[in-house]
Amino acid sequence: MLKPEIEDGQASLADPAFRADVLNGLAARPRAIPARWFYDRRGSELFEAITTLDEYYPTRTETAILDAACADIGDRVGTGRAVIEFGSGSSTKTPILLRCIAPAAYVPIDISGDFLRESAAGLADAFPAIEVYPVEANFMQPVRLPAPVADLPKLGFFPGSTIGNLTAFGAVDLLRTMRASLGEGSMLLIGIDRIKPADILVPAYDDARGVTAAFNLNLIERINRELDGDLPVDAFRHRAIWNDDAARIEMHLEALRDVSFHVDGRAFSIAAGESIHTENSHKYGPRDARALLRAGGWTPVAEWTDARDWFGLILAEAQPRPMAP
Repeated sequence: MLKPEIEDGQASLADPAFRADVLNGLAARPRAIPARWFYDRRGSELFEAITTLDEYYPTRTETAILDAACADIGDRVGTGRAVIEFGSGSSTKTPILLRCIAPAAYVPIDISGDFLRESAAGLADAFPAIEVYPVEANFMQPVRLPAPVADLPKLGFFPGSTIGNLTAFGAVDLLRTMRASLGEGSMLLIGIDRIKPADILVPAYDDARGVTAAFNLNLIERINRELDGDLPVDAFRHRAIWNDDAARIEMHLEALRDVSFHVDGRAFSIAAGESIHTENSHKYGPRDARALLRAGGWTPVAEWTDARDWFGLILAEAQPRPMAP
């Protein structure tokens, strides 16, 4: 059953935050714009298309892990929890989880309101016995959860290795924010992509059909539309590179020629060969991933992976902080 949407206080700040991040990012050196601004409606649709590409292994690999581990996850998590999904998107993996654990409620949180409402309505129809409370918000900041789930035990759900979009510093901050939002005793089921050869990683972020390129370039379209920009889209190209030292894929919008442009009335220029850094996707070894969770206040209690050891799904718990020895 779909309940009325409860908007987080941060949702109303989305447009000013976008403006600030874009203007500050274009003025910075090196230039960078946070990846969360990819996800307007068109960006969300393009990302869903990316997840079906042959080169993009994370979605199908994590889905297969979730399917195979379903019974074990259900035994460990139990029934009657409120599932809180951070960055729910189209919630394609969510039905598997909801069938595994029979929750009392489902709270999808996403910054893209139209996409959120559509996917929440679809899940409410598919699971009429579960109360669905969509929240349009930026989950990078503390989120006020709907009052009806406040006293329920909670399971955070953070699939897709979205944690990899953040630096280790930012990832730890986010994990601590999630812990504070969900509370002590809550659990977190999180997908984390693993380090693998560059010839597997790079095509996953630079596919032959150009869908990921369109996803990246859509950020320019959004800037032009929402911030009165005049950036020539054809003056930029999508680039994906493997940064081995930082263990991450980086996505950039690289200028093909010298360009001068305006955004929100401010003048900017970029030289040919320079770029705007738009996304990171950090990859972790198994021990690194567990250390990251512990630094964020979560104790890993179970872990599942695929036969190739390409992707990890970790269940963690917000346990009481132990006394230091």
